[in-house]
Amino acid sequence: MWKCYRDAVILSSGMNAILIGKLPPEFKTDTLSAQPAKFVPHPAASYNGAAASIFCRFTSRMTATLPFLLRSLTDFQATGVIPDTSISAVTADSRQVQPGTVFVAIRGGTTDGHRFVPDALARGAAAVVGTEDLAAQAVDWPAPYVRVADSRLALATLAAALYGFPTRAMRLIGVTGTDGKTTTTNLITHILRSVGLHAGMISTIGAKIGDADLDTGLHVTTPDAPDIQRYLAQMRDAGCEIAVLETTSHGLHQGRVAAVDFDVAVVTNVTHEHLDYHGSWDAYLDAKATLFRSLAGSTRKLRPDGSSQPKVAVLNADDGSFDPLRAIPSDLLLSYGVETSSADLHASQIAYLPDRTTFAVQTPAGATTVDLPLAGPFNVYNCLAAIGAGLAVGLPLKRIVAAVTTTPGVDGRMERIDCGQDFIAIVDFAHTPISLQRALEAVRQMTSGRVIAVFGSAGLRDEQKRYLMAETSVRLADLTVLTAEDPRTESLGTILAQMAEGAQRAGGVEGRDFLRIPDRSAAVLQAVNLARPGDVVVVCGKGHERSMCFGVTEHPWRDHPVVRWAIERRLGLTAAPPPFVLPTTPDDL
Repeated sequence: MWKCYRDAVILSSGMNAILIGKLPPEFKTDTLSAQPAKFVPHPAASYNGAAASIFCRFTSRMTATLPFLLRSLTDFQATGVIPDTSISAVTADSRQVQPGTVFVAIRGGTTDGHRFVPDALARGAAAVVGTEDLAAQAVDWPAPYVRVADSRLALATLAAALYGFPTRAMRLIGVTGTDGKTTTTNLITHILRSVGLHAGMISTIGAKIGDADLDTGLHVTTPDAPDIQRYLAQMRDAGCEIAVLETTSHGLHQGRVAAVDFDVAVVTNVTHEHLDYHGSWDAYLDAKATLFRSLAGSTRKLRPDGSSQPKVAVLNADDGSFDPLRAIPSDLLLSYGVETSSADLHASQIAYLPDRTTFAVQTPAGATTVDLPLAGPFNVYNCLAAIGAGLAVGLPLKRIVAAVTTTPGVDGRMERIDCGQDFIAIVDFAHTPISLQRALEAVRQMTSGRVIAVFGSAGLRDEQKRYLMAETSVRLADLTVLTAEDPRTESLGTILAQMAEGAQRAGGVEGRDFLRIPDRSAAVLQAVNLARPGDVVVVCGKGHERSMCFGVTEHPWRDHPVVRWAIERRLGLTAAPPPFVLPTTPDDL
């Protein structure tokens, strides 16, 4: 059985006992797994004092003392006595505070977490961390106050320390970019698992931890730092030796992955998106570059064969981000591209088929042909990035390409809905001008008929892309249906008017080239009813997502069942109302 004796983790059987690891004295646990047959040793196993990693599966929650956690911070000032208190959680949400929780006050864009310190203390916070000078007030607090320079960094570091710095016990691949992140993340994970590696994943769609596929319920790609560390710790404890993490510009800029030790950084592309948050393309790119800058300071790890895992940057040579990102130091740079023949991974002889893509690829490991069961030019880039990531972690090219041929489809990415209709219906996540352009170019190759596009543009996001997306669709689709897509607290009517203006700039005529239908169910139904045999109806913008935000409320929504319902209504297979009801009104026009 597993036993914990003082600082030793012991596997015992009868009179025999094997010392398999150590626990620092600050860590406390009650029970270790009683199933030693499931123990998976980690090739990068090490014990580094405060950076300790625990290499077995815990069935109980790991805790650490407050002094131990604070030692993980590089610089802080404490007011009050630091007690030897056991800490079981770290959070920036005062509503989640319980006794034994460290509350980290973060100054955000709309609210200041320091306002909620009294609430956190009332709920039993064991300590408060923040950036404000609250020493005078903290003298009378029932818990110590720890002042730091960067509370977001403190949140990430404390969470990582609480969970034993899980990414120091496994190799980690980070994927960022504007478009294609989720498909690339899933491609990499599929390759890793296909060659026999125990691989975990966190993406927009969900998390893969051991044998479990979890719906994380995320409306954003990158979870908050404590959630990231919890998922990564679950992966480590489930025996994962490598993981893939999809990272957004928001997540990088807000330090959600600040305490994650990356080994490989991959970028898909950096185009027009999130400028409402970052202010400029250069600032947006700089946020993406955080992933690549983090390589230099990340823990060094080993591959399964005992060789050192280099820090590798995988860059798109055809993208505007290439020159700025390649200037960031790394052990190895792998470039990929289609237009740039000098790229390390170069695709040529590309054949686009309705349901797959084939191409030849030249790589540092040799040349081969690829049969990718995903359609569209953008998926060639996604595949090249995934192949580059596979090479970066030491996989043989032959096994990488064999894995690619069995790649499953990705939820909400160029996903077909087939109810026996005489036209093609597709759901895709395209929600930026470039991704919409690529989606429309891809579906154009699937038909000799018309392309009908249905999409909207989100509220409280970059207004410029509303005009750009409508312009793009009028140029590339035969009919554009503008509709709702997470208007949030903005007027849906105003958003649609801006999109209509963009469509008109491109020469579109309302009623002929584009329609405005605020209710998304009605918009999908209209597009389906207008489809002729052989046409393509592509519904863009929501993809895998399961809700739509009106005001501050998330209403249940999913494009797939709505498209299916609309087709069945057209075919006379149902007279049911739409599966979801959204709070749109005639005033939205």
